[in-house]
Amino acid sequence: MTDRTAPAAHPIAPVLAARWSPRSFEDRAVPDAALAQVLEAARWAASCVNDQPWNYIVARKDREPEAHARLFACLSANNQGWAGRAPVLILGIARTHFAANGNPNRHAAYDLGQATANLAAQAAATGLQVHQMAGFDAAKAREAFAIPEGFDPLVMVALGHPGPAEALPEALAARETAPRMRKPIGEFVHLGAWGSTGAP
Repeated sequence: MTDRTAPAAHPIAPVLAARWSPRSFEDRAVPDAALAQVLEAARWAASCVNDQPWNYIVARKDREPEAHARLFACLSANNQGWAGRAPVLILGIARTHFAANGNPNRHAAYDLGQATANLAAQAAATGLQVHQMAGFDAAKAREAFAIPEGFDPLVMVALGHPGPAEALPEALAARETAPRMRKPIGEFVHLGAWGSTGAP
């Protein structure tokens, strides 16, 4: 398999450099212990006033096949073209109001994102990878899983052992092996004032 380690311009933690988003997954189950580890990492994410507004519906193809099929049916056509091989599909949901007082939590999506980033990093540390997807029908997911009001389905995640690029259609295989790229720090860091972009 092609080395997908991030070509970081400055040293970063190896687990962060190792994390990437494959579309090809091996057709083998994720061990229970590894799944528990990635969910434990999500559990320990930071959140506004420690509200922990994240919820996950987890469907393993070998253990919850009907739920896995229902999550798969919510995906966009493009994502359905590859995500069906993933042994685990996960739907990330944010509770939109604080548990303590019922007030709106405008940070809920951010906090779900932090938890899912933890999940992704732990997956990479465990020899797995995830691919996070915005391409899914949230209304369909809400209906399929009876998700109540006040909870927003925001992300779908495919989890498994990364597989060979050759298992994908040609166009996706090319994306799977293309060089990894990011904007340089100087394009998104504003030093002291908006518009004062540059690297430290």
